[in-house]
Amino acid sequence: MEGSDREWLTRLRPYWKDDARAAGTVTSGVTTVDRRVDQNGAMAVTFTQEYRAQWRDMDFNQHMSNSAFLDYASNTRILFFDSVGFTGRRFAELRIGPVVLEDRLVYRREVRLLEGFAVDFQTVALSPDGRRFKVRNRFTTESQGLCATVESVGLWFDLAERRPIVPPSDLQAAFLSLERADDFEDWA
Repeated sequence: MEGSDREWLTRLRPYWKDDARAAGTVTSGVTTVDRRVDQNGAMAVTFTQEYRAQWRDMDFNQHMSNSAFLDYASNTRILFFDSVGFTGRRFAELRIGPVVLEDRLVYRREVRLLEGFAVDFQTVALSPDGRRFKVRNRFTTESQGLCATVESVGLWFDLAERRPIVPPSDLQAAFLSLERADDFEDWA
């Protein structure tokens, strides 16, 4: 890349972040974090991320592919952890990470090219020690409402010892603060 091209990109980069929705070239948009007190008196965080369907997300039938739904669900989860201080660097330093054992995707309506959509993140089930979890991501559009749901079962994993672990207390606290689904269950 020529020096002048690099300078031009460097000058343009701040606008991409601030005006991503208008430009239509960036996949992620607005992150909404709503903190409230739930019915049990605990703080609950509702985490939602806005996106826009891109060309690479489309399947042969010209709507969002199953792998794109899974990618956006995963990205939303990682953005939640980043928002509560568990960045990629922090996970690497701790040598731990979430491992998804099972994904279930249920389609309701299509998401089309360049259509905006939001993905939220909820806890559906937790083991008492926080080691195992089930989470849900709901995909919605303004015009159609609920389009798809991804439910994932996972666990926290020690990357050095290659075994499931109980998450550190601050990670568990962040996870416990996440909004619980109406059908939440405690796993014994």
